[in-house]
Amino acid sequence: MIPTEGRHARRRSPWPIALGAGIVAVVLVAGIMVYASLRSQDRQAFSGSDVATAMPAQPPPTLEQPPALPDWPRWGITHTQFSADNEPEQVAEEARGVLGRVPMLQNQHIMGWGVGNPEPSPGQFNFRDLDRRLTFMASSRALPVITLCCAPDWMKGGQAGRTDWSKNHTVAPEPEHFDDFANLAARVAKQYPTVKHYMVWNEFKGFWNADTNTWDAEGYTEMYNKVYTALKNVNPEIQVGGPYVSIESYASGPASELSGPWGTVDQRALDAIKYWIDHKKGADFIVVDSATMTKDKGNMPDPFAAQGKFSAITAWLRQQSGDMPVWWAEWYVEPENSGWSEEQRTAVQASALIEFAKSGVTTALYWNPQLDGEGECPGCLWAPQVGGEMPMAGLLSGFTRWFPAGVQAQEVRSSDPRIKALGQERQVVMVNTAGEPVTATVDGREVGLGPYEIRWSGRGGT
Repeated sequence: MIPTEGRHARRRSPWPIALGAGIVAVVLVAGIMVYASLRSQDRQAFSGSDVATAMPAQPPPTLEQPPALPDWPRWGITHTQFSADNEPEQVAEEARGVLGRVPMLQNQHIMGWGVGNPEPSPGQFNFRDLDRRLTFMASSRALPVITLCCAPDWMKGGQAGRTDWSKNHTVAPEPEHFDDFANLAARVAKQYPTVKHYMVWNEFKGFWNADTNTWDAEGYTEMYNKVYTALKNVNPEIQVGGPYVSIESYASGPASELSGPWGTVDQRALDAIKYWIDHKKGADFIVVDSATMTKDKGNMPDPFAAQGKFSAITAWLRQQSGDMPVWWAEWYVEPENSGWSEEQRTAVQASALIEFAKSGVTTALYWNPQLDGEGECPGCLWAPQVGGEMPMAGLLSGFTRWFPAGVQAQEVRSSDPRIKALGQERQVVMVNTAGEPVTATVDGREVGLGPYEIRWSGRGGT
């Protein structure tokens, strides 16, 4: 059984249901996240409890052009329910500096994850929330990305003018509305001409065939092809990617063509990807997401070695797709209720970034788990409401500066395997994967790293 909510419920802060002005988020109760076959239910299945806000027509925002960079940054973030635009001005300005000091990719969904319904009724648009997010992204020197998910209720069997947020992430557009969704995608592209990169949908949400117990790759690909055509008609320079499917793995599961000491990949996800590759109208990159944890046993054999799954999937994707650029829209390394310290969490994340760079990933987007109120915020980029940069922000900035896609990453020798290292011509990053101090010879020099310490070191006399 594959619930449509997938890993979003397990390894991040509570699901980011959008809050537009006058829109009250609905708390998702256990059991609502069922198979995507909900898309076949009739209109009565939608409560439509929130009146979707229709806004008067207004001109699109004037956004600064993204910075001109010599290399593709490779690294970036996805804005979620709560982000810098929800913070006090002082904290927002600090977040702007954290994200913009080394320009990186910033991604935003068109409905949910901090923004309201973009087309509450056919032909009536509300881009206020998207305008606000895209404006912030431009002000923090982002290379902007948009994820085309999710869809207004009236495209999914719901009621025009209303939004049932409990169905936002479980129901796909009905086939008769694929053209309408493609038209919405084109309208978004016209609203934001500075955005040249689009991911189509999110984790195959709503595209599950309960009768066959498989992903509905046929339905998704039909919709994808319409969106691809619509975006290219707006601007042939727009880059489009899919299928953005979630790749699960198991410690004990059916045989698959992709397995390792980290587990066995669910063949159904691989089959869906291969169908999309064979039947897509076109694509500029291929998108997936996954977690190191197996569904039935957690991280195997341990949180660091489990990251071999990322490299194995990347290599498989490149082989299957004819070496298309590989995008990781999300990745997760931490089991629920892990009890990890921020130092351990960041060390495991650093090791994952090393794995992505070594395997030649083109893009990796970090799902930023910012919360609304003050207090503990594991894995966040800044402390909510009060400010203060957190370790993950520095890690992403460092990798964006030293390991963009145009830089050749080099494996670095370490006399102790507990210290993982990656280098390029001018810099080395080292990660102590142990919860105790380790001394080793790394890149020809003796170093001592504290428990879970991450250290950057100049190379080649610089």
